[in-house]
Amino acid sequence: MHDIRLIRDDPQAFDAALARRGFEASSEAILALDAKRRAVTTRMQEAQNRRNEASKAIGQAIGQGDTETAEALKAEVAEIKRTLPQLEEEDRQLGAELNDALAVIPNLPADDVPQGSDESDNVEIAQWGKKREFDFEPQEHADLAPPLGMDFETGAAMSGARFTFLRGGMARLHRAIAQFMLDRQAGENGYTECNPPVLVNDAAMYGTDKLPKFADDSFRTTDGRWLIPTSEVSLTSSVMGQILDPDTLPLRLTALTSCFRSEAGAAGKDTRGFIRQHQFEKVELVSITRPEDSEAEHERMTGCAEGVLQALDLPYRKVLLCTGDMGFGAGKTYDLEVWLPGQGAWREISSCSNTGDFQARRMNARYRPEGEKKTEFVHTLNGSGLAVGRTLVAVLENYQQQDGSVTVPEVLRPYMGGIERLQPN
Repeated sequence: MHDIRLIRDDPQAFDAALARRGFEASSEAILALDAKRRAVTTRMQEAQNRRNEASKAIGQAIGQGDTETAEALKAEVAEIKRTLPQLEEEDRQLGAELNDALAVIPNLPADDVPQGSDESDNVEIAQWGKKREFDFEPQEHADLAPPLGMDFETGAAMSGARFTFLRGGMARLHRAIAQFMLDRQAGENGYTECNPPVLVNDAAMYGTDKLPKFADDSFRTTDGRWLIPTSEVSLTSSVMGQILDPDTLPLRLTALTSCFRSEAGAAGKDTRGFIRQHQFEKVELVSITRPEDSEAEHERMTGCAEGVLQALDLPYRKVLLCTGDMGFGAGKTYDLEVWLPGQGAWREISSCSNTGDFQARRMNARYRPEGEKKTEFVHTLNGSGLAVGRTLVAVLENYQQQDGSVTVPEVLRPYMGGIERLQPN
């Protein structure tokens, strides 16, 4: 959500920032609605003040024996009481219209975000690791994994497309990856482990900018709750409506949860394999910070995600997303893309974003700076540390052997009971 005061103060700068994201100028329409609402608010407040003044004057007039004035004031108060609810309702409706208009405008890009229209304009910041040289033609995971326990047919038979049934060693390797990631983030990197709900209400989805923009990409239950598309929703919403003690900041939270996405906007993309599923697991990272600390926290969070890939010895690159490829709520985003030798391509495995105060305004999450009476909005950040299924795919493709087996990375073997290799059935 945007600060209407900033739009009032410099509408040209607001429109220029939106233009960088490929959006049409919005300040004129927003400010017209704002002016209309403020005019109604002023009339409503004046009517309320006059009602209160007249009500007091009635008692004074009666006390002075001035019946005529008292009756005139009573008539005036009665008329105000008759018309005031209309003004209050108009004020409420215009306020809702203004919020709705602001709610569909994306976050403004940070100054150092590169200009661009799509992923082809993203900027590579760094690469890590050496791509493995195979003495055989490496397979894609969709071909390699079924004999190892990745059962696409059974998943589709019981649930439809984009669902997979994992068996035996494959299921254990998936669990090992998830536990390793969670232990690393909660242990070495200082995130507080959480076990949040995966069903949330409208307020949680709205506050984390998933509503109204992404309603079609999410699953909703028959009682009106939402299955989380990522535990960013649950973790960030844990401070919704709160005024936080500055001594508690930064808050660093992590969770391993199932996540659910309808992938309505991904028709035809990654229909084969385990890359894009309706149900998947992810270790999420969320930070709540003071405004002045969020940029450094963004770098730290991205580094925490990179550390997992480095520990697994998976080649990856760090990419700064351009204005046209960033998510709706992000002000700046780094993507980590892992190398998949079977596909011969870099594929996103983590996305770490600084949303500034964009989400905090929507969920009214604040803190009171030391020595100050006035509160300020916190900054929120989120990132994948990492997507478990995509990491499993990366391990399968990078550690595959010519005989169809897959070597288990050393850091995962303690979680695998010492198993060093998955063998095909």
